[in-house]
Amino acid sequence: MNAQLSRRAVLGGFGCACCAGLAGTAEARIRPADMKPLIDASHRPTDTDEKGLWQQYERIERDIADSNLLIQDKALTGYLGDIVGRVGGPAAKDMRVYLAHIPEFNAFMAPTGFMVVFSGLLTRMRDEAQLSGVIAHEAGHFLRRHHIRGWRDLRRKTDAFSILAMGAGVGGAAGGVYLGDAVQLAQFGTIFSLLSYSRELEAEADALGLKLIAEAGYDPLAMSGIWQQLLDEQKASARVRRKRVRRDASIFQTHPAPESRMVDLRASAAEVKGGTGEAARGRARYLQALAPIRATLLDDQVKLNDPGASLYIIENLAKDGWTGLLRFYEAEVWRLRGEKGDDAKAAAGYAAAVAFPDAPPEAWRMHGYAQLKAGKRDEGKAALGRYLALAPQAKDAPMVRYSLAQ
Repeated sequence: MNAQLSRRAVLGGFGCACCAGLAGTAEARIRPADMKPLIDASHRPTDTDEKGLWQQYERIERDIADSNLLIQDKALTGYLGDIVGRVGGPAAKDMRVYLAHIPEFNAFMAPTGFMVVFSGLLTRMRDEAQLSGVIAHEAGHFLRRHHIRGWRDLRRKTDAFSILAMGAGVGGAAGGVYLGDAVQLAQFGTIFSLLSYSRELEAEADALGLKLIAEAGYDPLAMSGIWQQLLDEQKASARVRRKRVRRDASIFQTHPAPESRMVDLRASAAEVKGGTGEAARGRARYLQALAPIRATLLDDQVKLNDPGASLYIIENLAKDGWTGLLRFYEAEVWRLRGEKGDDAKAAAGYAAAVAFPDAPPEAWRMHGYAQLKAGKRDEGKAALGRYLALAPQAKDAPMVRYSLAQ
């Protein structure tokens, strides 16, 4: 693997490998009432081939746990673990969750019960109910034993164990060396390319996942909402790029667009009894859990240089109310795009951001420079002074002080 391979290129291939578990569309809808877990707590393999599969993934989990791609935040991973405990069904206590710092929509479950959630998934979720829907879907794969069913089918077609071995050493632990992010992403993709499922298995995971979140008291309509958002994001991205919607990237690469999946999920939601209202969405809990890293999540997204997608994500999150943080990153999208008229849009965005009490310090800095550029000397100096008051130890604080002195 070429270590100079671009992050976007690797992520595109990774979407093909891993998002199959999130993008399947069923030929015929499977009713949630018909889905029951096939394993319970403390499940262990008994067949020789499944034991071999588990041994491989137990080693892989050790490497993933040491990967430099993980976000080491005990409070946040503990929060994700709590959701797993609510929607993981009878084997929830056997499931482990890792948070990878990768700004793409994705999550996947290994056959041994560990789950990896991408940071980009958290960026896009509006509330806990939506997040629980993705986690429950992955738990559904584990509870229905989809991994071994798919594994046996794959082994009839190829030497799957040799493919799996090629991806070992995700964290570089086996060789005692550091692996760059691009190499690690490629290895993730190799490993979990084996975890794609048929449309029937995807429909099973959807049906069981929806049943699990409803039983936990979440709004069952949250699951269909996720796919509507993803479709709208793809359309917004294509519209700004003046291109067709990319069906060869991210979650749409190996499966058709999930329009029919949304229809199935909405029909299934009408068959189960879940919660309604704010309590069933868990938005306040979700925002509180994400507060320490939400700026990082938005910054990652904006720097992907996909202004259409970034603006859609920000505006979709703002349906629950604009904040200073959202306004700031909306302005950053315009600044980084840099086309004609974008400077004015960015300046207006920074001005809107500092009107909120939760505006990040960087919003005051950018607002200050925008005011100075517009010839508003006093307003600009006041804004930069506010920035220094909020972030006196910032790396650029000496430069800002110098600017003020001039």
